[in-house]
Amino acid sequence: MVINIVMLHFDDLDRELIAALREDGRAPVSKLADILGVSRATVQSRLDRLLDTGAVLGFTIRASEEHGPNTVQAIMMVEVAGQSTTRVIRNLRGIPELRQLHSTNGKWDLVAQLSAASLADFDRVLREVRGVDGIINSETSILLSSI
Repeated sequence: MVINIVMLHFDDLDRELIAALREDGRAPVSKLADILGVSRATVQSRLDRLLDTGAVLGFTIRASEEHGPNTVQAIMMVEVAGQSTTRVIRNLRGIPELRQLHSTNGKWDLVAQLSAASLADFDRVLREVRGVDGIINSETSILLSSI
């Protein structure tokens, strides 16, 4: 699931619903209602509101192959030209190897977490990202080990 920070007032039920969806983005409304101790209609209306306002942007999966023995994990910092950030984000979201995308301050406009099946695949992803219209500079660091 992708969560977008927007200027909304979340009550405890909204926060609990978002937490439950982060745990299992595929949970049926009935299961969420049981977890939260409310009716299915309440969960559905809250979920509809979160989607309509953009607080929840969508749902996604976490595939087990993301952490295979040859998987290359990396962090990429991206500089975007002028007012093209929205278009760049839309294009980057279409690249499945980009696992997370964050806006940031400072020199870099965006930070992306990449995961590729091999070095050759990683090279292809780098070329694809750098070819997105509106990206003027990037810097990528391969993650070697977790400490």
